[in-house]
Amino acid sequence: MFGKILNFLDKVLTFFEDWTLFLTVFTALIALFVNVFLRYVFNYTLAWSEELVREVIIYTTLIGCSAAVKNRSMIKIDASVQLLSKLKTALTFFSNFATIIFSVIVLSYGWRLAAMQVQTQQKTIILQIPLVFIFSFLPLMGGMMFIRTVQVIYQDILDLRSKASQE
Repeated sequence: MFGKILNFLDKVLTFFEDWTLFLTVFTALIALFVNVFLRYVFNYTLAWSEELVREVIIYTTLIGCSAAVKNRSMIKIDASVQLLSKLKTALTFFSNFATIIFSVIVLSYGWRLAAMQVQTQQKTIILQIPLVFIFSFLPLMGGMMFIRTVQVIYQDILDLRSKASQE
C-alpha cells in the first residue's frame, strides 16, 4: 500500500517537475532571445526580461533539488564511502536522514517567510509579482524534497531486503 502511494506521488511529482521546469526555462529562453535581439538590432532593452530570468533561475534551482534527490545526484562527499566500503549503507541512510532534516527546516522556515510576505504584500520591482509567490517556492521545495527522500529511503530498504533474501 505504501509503495503504491509512493509510486503515485512519484508520477505526480515527476510530471509537475518536468513540465514546470520545461515551461519556465522555455519562457525565460524566449524572453532572453527577444531581449538580445532587441538590444542588438533596435538598441532597445526590455527591463522585465532580466527580472523574469532571475525568478526562473530561483524556481529551477529550488524545484531542481527535488529532481536531484530522485535521481540521486545530490552533491555528496563519498571519500569516506570509498575508504570504508562496509559503511556505505549506513552513510547512505545518514545522508538521506540529513536531507529529510534539511527539507523539514526549509519547509518550516519557508512557510514562515511566505507568511511574512503575505503580511507585507511586497512585489517585485518591474513585473509586480507578489513576493509571496517567490517565497512559496521554499516550502514547495521542502515538501517535494521530503517526499522524494522518503521514496529513496523506501527504495533503499527494498533493495537491502532483496539482497538479504538472495544471500
